[in-house]
Amino acid sequence: MKTEWDYTNLAQGYLKRPDYAPDALRRIFQLAGLRADDRVCDIGAGVAHLTIPLAEFGCRVDAVEPNDTMRALGQRRTAQFPGVSWYEGTGEETGRPAGAYDFVSFGSSFNVCDRARALVETHRLLKPGKWFVCLWNHRKLTDPVQQAIENIIKTAIPGYDYGTRREDQTEIIRASGLFTDITPLKGEVSHVQTPAEIVEAWRSHSTLHRQAGENFDSIIAEIERHIRGLGKTEIVVPYTTHAWMARRAGRQDSGDGGQGEGMR
Repeated sequence: MKTEWDYTNLAQGYLKRPDYAPDALRRIFQLAGLRADDRVCDIGAGVAHLTIPLAEFGCRVDAVEPNDTMRALGQRRTAQFPGVSWYEGTGEETGRPAGAYDFVSFGSSFNVCDRARALVETHRLLKPGKWFVCLWNHRKLTDPVQQAIENIIKTAIPGYDYGTRREDQTEIIRASGLFTDITPLKGEVSHVQTPAEIVEAWRSHSTLHRQAGENFDSIIAEIERHIRGLGKTEIVVPYTTHAWMARRAGRQDSGDGGQGEGMR
């Protein structure tokens, strides 16, 4: 499926990305009241970084991913989970049934959607009173290694911008009028990588790829020079998992395309 953000050439690098903080996931699942056999729609599922812990918890997961390469990798990684099914779709148009889900999740994908439209679609998918979450892993930019990488990037791209992935998502959720009980939470996670894995992960960084243009390869080469110059076989990369949860407001929709009570 053709989308504005094309991850085809970045997909392999996503396998080197960190998992979400286990403590944050525990609190997310607890607040959502998730139970084994609950039905979840994981939107922008990518290579299954969030799909896997949902499946391990016992949920039946419909993983929605527009990119063929990412979806194929995700299918391979979740082949052992009979409750996981994969579908082509986007955050704005998942193609999944209305009012069918106990939980909807966006793992590092909400920022590449039209967020207002994705919230309408999320409202359509959820059962009344159920929750959704959007979450991301943010590198800790106070870490010395990450500070050096930031300097490399911002020297090459003075106006570099991480976009909506590092924004507080509260206002965009509130403005939809479709959700209540907006709850931010976070957790810490450390990701141990070899220098080669760090470089490969940066090759999958779509925001950098889009803003760097023809300078992308030279920026990656400079990051690689710095990382290898540290003389370490493994490097600890600290991350914070940032999440925003909200509960579906309004009555059950009946084929109104997501224009529920909160939109009238």
